[in-house]
This record gives sequence, structure tokens and C-alpha cells, in this order.
Amino acid sequence: MPECTVHTVGETRRISFSGTPVLHDLLLPFADAPERPCGGRGRCGKCAVYAKGGLSVPPDEQGKVLSCQAHLTGDAEVWLPRRQILLQIETGTLASDMPLSPMPGDIGAAVDIGTTTVVLQLIRLSDGEILSTVSCENPQRIIAADVIGRIEAALKGQPALLKNLICGCVDDLEREACARAGLSRLSDVRIIAGNTTMLYLYSGRSPKTLASAPFEADCLFGFREGRDLLVSCAGAFVGGDITCAILSSRMQHREETALLIDVGTNGEIALWHNGVLRCCATAAGPAFEGGGISCGCGSIRGAIDRVSVRDGQLSFHTLEDAPVTGLCGSGLIDLTAALLETEQLDETGYLEEDVKLADGIALTGQDIRQVQLAKGAIAAGIRTLMSLAGVTADQIGTFYIAGGFGSHLNLHSAARIGLFPAEFIPRARVLGNASLSGARQLLLSMPSMRESEEIAGRAQCLNAAACPGFSDAFVESMLF
Repeated sequence: MPECTVHTVGETRRISFSGTPVLHDLLLPFADAPERPCGGRGRCGKCAVYAKGGLSVPPDEQGKVLSCQAHLTGDAEVWLPRRQILLQIETGTLASDMPLSPMPGDIGAAVDIGTTTVVLQLIRLSDGEILSTVSCENPQRIIAADVIGRIEAALKGQPALLKNLICGCVDDLEREACARAGLSRLSDVRIIAGNTTMLYLYSGRSPKTLASAPFEADCLFGFREGRDLLVSCAGAFVGGDITCAILSSRMQHREETALLIDVGTNGEIALWHNGVLRCCATAAGPAFEGGGISCGCGSIRGAIDRVSVRDGQLSFHTLEDAPVTGLCGSGLIDLTAALLETEQLDETGYLEEDVKLADGIALTGQDIRQVQLAKGAIAAGIRTLMSLAGVTADQIGTFYIAGGFGSHLNLHSAARIGLFPAEFIPRARVLGNASLSGARQLLLSMPSMRESEEIAGRAQCLNAAACPGFSDAFVESMLF
């Protein structure tokens, strides 16, 4: 039987196989398995590994093959580099001023399952003290970077793998959090917040209804399974994370008109106006998380996270001041805005030439197209939601920005590229990880649990893409 020899840092393992399996499938059990931001379509190039031997496709000049496209045909050898750790996972949360009325038990865990990252906070229920906070990348990224790719994978025979990846991740984080807090036991209850797809995959439910018209969820959660209480979702693509964000922002308790956005792979938007809560989601894709960008990466050491223009020249800052390894989301938005300022990029998205960032690392015209698609989807969602409610930009009293990406966003750069109107900047309030804040509030306030169900139940979830004017708004929002 043929074998594939896999070299990782400090370990060499031989795996026997039969048939001609896809190389990436054989690498899934490894902690350093490469990610597949494009879902295995062979487009992003991010799953390339050094390999030789029995492969269906020859290695390139560097000795690399796309592991999602190469099949094993005989004895082979593969080298996996250690995956770099994300440095900017947002764990900051809002303090709750709610009177304590906690769930039964001594210790609780608030969990935010994001498409890109997972954060867990261990809470003492008697007084609300945060005992420890831990985080990591969502391990499902080795399957696909966005919810669409993961839904497709689940429907093509990988639901158990996706469930095991995320459930194992949450369990591991909880054990780590307990160890840091000096506890010898696990929590009594866990509040699990996340977008609707993440909750489907976590609970092992088939996401079939999310993948075909009319794209409606056959489960909106809001119930308990064992120690886990899965937060109520408003709709198929407006999940428990937004329920928690709205809850913690308290926007629904104010008379002013307010807008909340969570800028991520599944851009979610909520508008509160005249006592009506309207929500929608737009398929922004993973560009702002580094996916689909040729030199894109997460917030790893050496990632360009800030860009400015000094004396007409581009100036870069990298995480930990390390040599450039790629371009993360905040840097991508800054760079795009800077290129508009230097007129290397025009309003249509035409880039004169590739912008070199370091040896072998450059921003291309195709990368700019991915930025346009991502920011165009979110901007069009905002415009459509406001139009349906009859709200103008100057009526927005507070502009809430939730999520990890939003916490590191340069608001002026974001407005410059047209992600949202510039007049929102003075009214912006950055919430940090509002999903985690809301999950913690649910642990500590039983009335908040009822309120979260009311928020999800009263929300009018709109299919933005099917709304009148969305297509025109999207085309217009593609422009810078």
C-alpha cells in the first residue's frame, strides 16, 4: 500500500492510503494543515505545500502543489510549515450594567463562534467576574474561509468533520480557560453565539435549507442541548451573534435611529428606526479576512496592518514591526484608500500596475476587484436597508461597529473607499466583540435571555439581494 510521508515541525508521520485521494484530505488531521479560503476550487493558491513523488500534478518551479487539486498516485512526501498564530483576535467586550440575575450554577462560559475566530470567556456567575479569556482561529478554515464554502462541504459529505472540528475547538478552549483560572472542573453552562451557519455546523444539523431557495432556516435555535444554550437567530443569515450584538449595544432601548454592522465574511446589518428592527446579511466574502487576496493573510506577525501616505509615498506598518509577510484586512482597506490618494487607483477600480509590498508580495488589480465586491456588498446592504425604512444618512444617531475586524478598522480609510458614508464617522461607536459581550450578558441576566428571544423574533429579516434597488446600489457601490 502506498504511503505519504508528512513532515511537520518536530514530527514526521507516514500515512498509508488506497486509491487516489486528494492530498488536502489526507492532511486534515494535522494541526498545521493548510487552509482553503476558496473552498478547494483551486483559485486562491493558499493551500500550496512543498511536495514530491506520486502526484497527479507536477510541482511548480518552487516545488509546490495546490493540495486541494493534487491527487496522490503513489508514494509521496509533503512538508507542512508551522501555521502562524493570529495576533489580533478581538476579545474586548462591553461591561454590562444589568442587575445580576445569573443562570443556575457556579461557572459559565460565553462563547463566540466566528467564521474566522473563536473566543471563550469563563465567568463566575455569582458576581460576573471574568476568570479567563482564550481564543484561536476557527479550525473550519482548513475546509473553507466563508460560510458558503462550509455549507457546500457539509452537503458534500463532510458534516461530521465540520462538527468535530468546531466542537473539539470549543472543548479545547474551555479546558485551557479552566486551567488558566486554576479550576479543576468545567463550566456548568455555555452560551454559544455565532452566525446561523456556525450554529448549524456546531450542532451537527444539515444546512441544506440554507443552500437553496427560498434560503430559509429550519432551525433558529434559542434552546439548550446539554450544557450548551444556542442563542436565538433572527434568520438564515442573521444569527445569534447579531442578536447578542444588538442586546449588548442596547440600541433597541433608545429612541434614536441607529445602525449596526458586523463587517466580516458574512456582513450583517441591523437598523433600528421608529421601533422597528430591520436586518439583512450580505455576502461580503473573506477579502477583509485576507481570503481571496493574492497577498492576503490574517493578523499574523509581519502582516501589514496600517498604511499611510507620507510625502506622496506609501508607508507601511507591520504587526510586531516584523518583515512583511502579507496584507491583513485593516491594511488592505488602508492601502486601497492610500492608492486612491496617490491616484495610482481610480474610482472605477483601475490600478495602473501591481503595487509591490515586499519581495514576492504585491497587490494586484484582481485583488482590488475583490475589495470592490466585498465593500460593494456591505455598502449596498446599508443603502438598501435605509431606503426601505425611509431613512437618510443624517438621521442615523449612532453607528455601531461590531466584530473583531471593525475594532481594528481605520474609519476614515473605510469611508474613503465607500464602505459606509463619511458622515457616519463622528457618530461611530466601536463595540469590540459585541457577540461575546451579549453572550456574557445572557449568562448573568435571566431577563436578558427573554429579551434576546424577543430581539430575534421581532427582527424583520430581509433578503437584501432580492430587494428593489439592491442591484443598482451594488453596482454604484462598486465604485470608489
